[in-house]
Amino acid sequence: MTAVLDRTAPTTRSIPFLGLALAALATVVWSGSFVTSRALHDSVPPVQQAFWRWLVALVAVAPFGARQAWRQRKLIRRHLGFVLLASLLGVTVYNTLVNQAGLTTPAANMGMIMAASPVLMAVFERASGVRLGGRRIAGLLIACAGVLLLMGGGAGFVSGDLWMIAAACCFGSYSALLRRRPAELGGTAFLFTTFLLGTALLLPAQAVSLTVQGGFTPEAGTVLPLVYVGVFSSAVAFFAWNRAISLVGPSRAGVVYYLQPLCVALLSWAVLGETVGPTQLLCMALILGGVMLGAAG
Repeated sequence: MTAVLDRTAPTTRSIPFLGLALAALATVVWSGSFVTSRALHDSVPPVQQAFWRWLVALVAVAPFGARQAWRQRKLIRRHLGFVLLASLLGVTVYNTLVNQAGLTTPAANMGMIMAASPVLMAVFERASGVRLGGRRIAGLLIACAGVLLLMGGGAGFVSGDLWMIAAACCFGSYSALLRRRPAELGGTAFLFTTFLLGTALLLPAQAVSLTVQGGFTPEAGTVLPLVYVGVFSSAVAFFAWNRAISLVGPSRAGVVYYLQPLCVALLSWAVLGETVGPTQLLCMALILGGVMLGAAG
């Protein structure tokens, strides 16, 4: 044979499965971050949660991405506007809004509102000229109906729900933006750079929070959750999600993201004691059905 297949590269048949599996991994891990944000709402101020989360994530990613980012520094400077916008949306603003929502909104509500973001991903992708298959559109609509029914069956909006709507818009925009990442920019280099810039952009807000609200007590109940969201919900999950977007696109990965309300509800029930009623179970069945239909489209 004149050529040898690259055994490390995914085959054409394996790409959809790998992309969906990575999207599912990110979704499950992120579900824990909503529970963590809610658990820390009365001990760590929202901005400080975000700052320490991303500082931990930066340290976790540095051994893998810092050298690659340095080698690609000219490319990063050439696309600095794109990288800055991705850092602002995906790092600086998104999780700060989630933490702010956690002050007043139960974790289950946070998860179901965030499940609206794939609709924005699909809208942005369609606006950029990508055609969406009929099954995928049907899956999005069914899953979205489950989310809306779940929201309508609640006790009404609180201020945290509005913060979560803003967070969903932010995350949907970030995911759509990932489609424009320069192909030659390495995944770990991009991750390290966005973590670095996003953390730097948080510094002024961190200084204000420390001045006005004071710091928090570093103990197991505060440090371990921050390590979890820094290493797993940031470094691992964002790498998996960004790779999923590059393999299957934001709309298909976004359909898998609808699993999040189910994951968050189960975790919040197990960890925080939040209850799950019959209406929520019905809505979760709609969400799961939409996920399976949309993922096959």
